[in-house]
Amino acid sequence: MTATPTPAPPLAQQPATAHAPSAATTVADVVVVGAGPAGVSLATALAEAGLRVAGLAPHAPDAPWPNTYGIWEDELAPLGLAHFVTHRWTDCVVYLHGRALRLDRVYTLVDNRRLQAHLLERGAARSVVWRQGPAQAVTHDATGSTVTVGDGATLRGRVVVDATGHRPVFLTARQVTGHPIAYQAAYGIVGRFSAPPVRAGQLVLMDFRPDYLTPAERRDQPPTFLYAMDLGDGRYFVEETSLAAAPAVPLTRLEERLHRRLAHAGVRVVEVEHVEHCLFPMNLPLPRRDGPLLGYGGAASMVHPASGYQVAAALGRARRVADAVAAAVQRPDTSPAAIAAAGWEALWSAARLRRHRLYLFGLQAILRFDEEQTHDFFTTFFRLPTTQWAGYLSNTLTTAALVRTMLRIFATASPRVRSALLANGLGEVGLLWAALRGE
Repeated sequence: MTATPTPAPPLAQQPATAHAPSAATTVADVVVVGAGPAGVSLATALAEAGLRVAGLAPHAPDAPWPNTYGIWEDELAPLGLAHFVTHRWTDCVVYLHGRALRLDRVYTLVDNRRLQAHLLERGAARSVVWRQGPAQAVTHDATGSTVTVGDGATLRGRVVVDATGHRPVFLTARQVTGHPIAYQAAYGIVGRFSAPPVRAGQLVLMDFRPDYLTPAERRDQPPTFLYAMDLGDGRYFVEETSLAAAPAVPLTRLEERLHRRLAHAGVRVVEVEHVEHCLFPMNLPLPRRDGPLLGYGGAASMVHPASGYQVAAALGRARRVADAVAAAVQRPDTSPAAIAAAGWEALWSAARLRRHRLYLFGLQAILRFDEEQTHDFFTTFFRLPTTQWAGYLSNTLTTAALVRTMLRIFATASPRVRSALLANGLGEVGLLWAALRGE
């Protein structure tokens, strides 16, 4: 059994980044590669499970996270993190068929700086050691794995976790699905505008109104929507988003659409504080899980195929995965592959895999929708009881409840949506059958 290390001084008493000694081998129980929300949250959970943890990232672990993260309040509250937000909206709407539909749910914007500092501080209190540098290579043997850093130093652990995002450094072997990769893409601006782009105190989750587009654009191009929020003090965040498309909608088109949408509403950009670009896969195939590496976050295909959200899942599943890894590490003769397998089972149980495939089945249907079917579908979806659509987006429904929700959508949808869903079912029999059988 690995002994719990002596706690390190609080983060406030250390330099911003805690480094291992240079030109040496850092020995730990687990090496975590990647310092985004997924990597930091798992490194902290592993340390709190009693393991020695070494982290590696090409930048300092306290380098600012570049993206904004919106999360429903009811997803943060069970994690005890609901106070790590900068904004909270009770006026949440979607626009479909030109009409506003109010959502009975509270939306929040994560305070990246405070949440990041909180996780790093908790990790530092349990002696998580971070090294800055590029991960060059990883090797494995019967008793552990070794990561080589760009400067020649090495990090040695019983297992290595790749948490470097959807273009992972090491975890590149993936299952074959036969489906093209669908991407969520977005171009956004935080700034000040000549007129309010949304109502004061409002969060617009989806504004699909296409009246600023030409008939040909509406007919021939994938639909996009405005995601926007009032940040207070005359500041707003506006973002043109493609929920999912294969191939991805170009960021240049989204930028152009955003400015055209604003101009159509009589709004112009006065001051730009921050420009945000997002492009990530919604249906990245799951990694091969029979080797000595464990993945987490985007590297482990944790993006929710129904929404594109991942941060809540990375925060929420970290402790379960950490506990499974810790239990495996406590057995001194356990190989890296066996430790990784324990982590994979905690992350991707049979039930979770079944639900994931059902979500992928639903994503394939959305990819086939035209503009009118998209409006019809989401009108039906957001008119479900809040517990159903919220659970669907949060990935918290049981398999049976998820199936019931999908059947209810089919039963109450418009004829043109039902026809598209039937066509999708015929075209995706293999995916649906695998989901229902739990394969």
